[in-house]
Amino acid sequence: MKFTELAKQLKESVAPFYLVEGEEGYFRDHAVRSIRSACNISQPLFNDVRLEGEDVKGTSLASKLYALPLFDEKRLVRVYDFYPTEREWENDLKPYAESPCPTTVLVIVNAGKKGGVDLRRKKGVVYVDCSREDREMLSRWLFNLMRKEGLNADTESVERMVDYCGQDAARLKQETDKLKFLLGEGGKVTPAVVEENVAKDVEYKLYELTQAASGRNFTRFSEILDDLLVKGFDENAVLSSLVSHFKSLTEISRMKGSDEEIGKVIGMHPYGVKRSRETVRRMGAERAEELYQSLYRLLAGMRGGLYLKTGALNAAIAKIFFG
Repeated sequence: MKFTELAKQLKESVAPFYLVEGEEGYFRDHAVRSIRSACNISQPLFNDVRLEGEDVKGTSLASKLYALPLFDEKRLVRVYDFYPTEREWENDLKPYAESPCPTTVLVIVNAGKKGGVDLRRKKGVVYVDCSREDREMLSRWLFNLMRKEGLNADTESVERMVDYCGQDAARLKQETDKLKFLLGEGGKVTPAVVEENVAKDVEYKLYELTQAASGRNFTRFSEILDDLLVKGFDENAVLSSLVSHFKSLTEISRMKGSDEEIGKVIGMHPYGVKRSRETVRRMGAERAEELYQSLYRLLAGMRGGLYLKTGALNAAIAKIFFG
């Protein structure tokens, strides 16, 4: 079944064995939360078991599947990134699929097919398809999401958001939360509102890059940077974005007033001010200003011919993550 059909199925009953699979991370996470909610678990310490696929190797999964819940009616066993071999299917999973424990719900959560048996075709396994959706399906999903969040949107606005967000469900949810914050309950989402408030795909990539930088998440930063460079961004544009980000953090750290008041002064939406203040509290105002000054000198040196673009960006990365 498609991810969008899961809610209807859970209203009828909770199956004993789910495979939640697909590259759309937001759909996977939401599907797992929906299944967990349907299990009505009040004692997660006893009845919500999370395993990684590598943890299952060499262990008996059956002992966890047939254990009885404590103080709840259901026990949830979640296994992430698990691609069982034919032997593992025959020894552990097939017996459970054929004769499941009535109080256990097994959920295998995978980003995609990576070898092993094809669980999607196995009897007794309820397959929840979390693949990337096309533009039309995502537009319908986003329209319903906005309605649930108390926002009113027309078709053009919804389709424009889908395009601006690169058909990324997780980002669409984030942008919907932002619009709800800006517009309030019952707010009307128009094409003009989307144009003004929803960042386009590459712009959002730059936003993610700066957030990874201020959060010192080197792995995520490297992934986004590689993607931007492949799409044609050069080192000058990347370094300029980093300088602008830390400059904004420095300015906001020095200002007093509400999010709305500061936003009017520096030309930033209140939501962005709020997030920036949280970032400054996390990393420290002195650190933000230090990075701004250091990266500005590198950018100026690059534009003045003192440094090559690649060298300036690499020096900036070293300063952010290893300085």
